Amino acid sequence: MPDAINTLVICGSLRKGSYNAALARALPALAPPGLSIKPAPSFAGLAVYNFDDHQATGIPALGTTFVNLIRAADGLIIVSPEYNWSIPGGLKNLIDWISRLKDQPFEGKAVAVQSCATGMLGGARMQYHLRQSLASIGAQFFIKPEVFVNFSAKKFDEKTLELTDQPTKDMVKLQLETYEKFLRRWTGKT
Repeated sequence: MPDAINTLVICGSLRKGSYNAALARALPALAPPGLSIKPAPSFAGLAVYNFDDHQATGIPALGTTFVNLIRAADGLIIVSPEYNWSIPGGLKNLIDWISRLKDQPFEGKAVAVQSCATGMLGGARMQYHLRQSLASIGAQFFIKPEVFVNFSAKKFDEKTLELTDQPTKDMVKLQLETYEKFLRRWTGKT
């Protein structure tokens, strides 16, 4: 039996009825047996980054929680919407706090990205901006296959937000299977 690959999933949306949060919740059931997926807590209570506050009091407890979870994980999956053609402010704020550490937890961490949007591009612009932001602090990106869930309202149950679209499930499964293989090579876990 191969060693389990421990993956942390961070959702970039705080919205209760978020398609991205629904996709993040669906991942464990779509993952291959060797890929363990654990949800990160919400970053809703994290103060907006301010250098003066950081110098005075250090990183807030919620930021430290994320740092420890990222360090403990073999890999990260970030599932996020696109706000104004870019990264949602709350997710970017989390990255900003963590980026200030000298012992950078994102350094060398393998990151896969997924996004849902109600429009045609499925959050593509957010994904490219997120890659730029995290690459600046040393994250290693898993590039293909990509997951862009476009026209999301048609792919999730209206009442339960369960992912119902089979081609989308198949693409997510393919990404997770390929990501597990990538993580095994990246971490050396067999």
